[in-house]
Amino acid sequence: MDNNFSLSGKIAVVTGANGLLGLQHCIALAEAGAHVIAADIERCHDDIFPEQIRHQISTIRLDVTDSASLSSVRERIVSQYGTIDILVNNAAINDMVEKRDNHIQGSFEDYPLYVWKKVLDVNVTGVFLCCQYLGSVMAQQKSGSIINIASTYGVVAPDQSIYLKKNGERLMWKSPVYPTSKGAVIQFTKYLAAYWGEKNIRVNCISPGGVFAYQDEDFVENYSKKTPLGRMANKEDYKGALVFLASDASSYVSGANLIVDGGWTII
Repeated sequence: MDNNFSLSGKIAVVTGANGLLGLQHCIALAEAGAHVIAADIERCHDDIFPEQIRHQISTIRLDVTDSASLSSVRERIVSQYGTIDILVNNAAINDMVEKRDNHIQGSFEDYPLYVWKKVLDVNVTGVFLCCQYLGSVMAQQKSGSIINIASTYGVVAPDQSIYLKKNGERLMWKSPVYPTSKGAVIQFTKYLAAYWGEKNIRVNCISPGGVFAYQDEDFVENYSKKTPLGRMANKEDYKGALVFLASDASSYVSGANLIVDGGWTII
């Protein structure tokens, strides 16, 4: 079975590599043997990666919303490595559990249109363009695995009550655009899995639950109470799911949405 999970000799691209989970995605794929191209709009510093796998990671600047940037990156990767075997579409804009400029974030009634458009551009159009430009390399070689990072909020609606402190103060409203964008990612995953199935390209997504990142303690408590496993995710909790979908261990899995949320969505 170990051979089924091996990514030795594979070339993987991870977008949004500077993010909390993006970094873990890069580490997981490199630990499984892949050479990873860590792509982000701000180029990653090598020292964010563990020293023992740095030789397996290359960094590159990429704007997932810009066709010219994607075309340049595709040409560079193909010229240097000859192939793209794995694509992880992780780049996204997410709401944070915090106040910004002393204002509560984003009730629906006054949510700004420009923010709606910006998030859709990155979270949906960015996935579309990455698949179009980088996935097309897989289509030509008739093999590959694409993993789109969705969210539990692409499956169920946000529970706005978890963003309340014990004293009734509201930390934020979860925005309308993030769940909308992640629902679109899940459906696009199904579309592309059907479209590229004949090319031997598997397209799946992972829907992560909330990740502990030192958020407000009332929020962490509220979230954990709603989760059967009784806690938020650790940042490393998604590494196994990612390697599974990237590797031959999931050779007959395509069009799936792998929900990794500690049971959040079952209640």
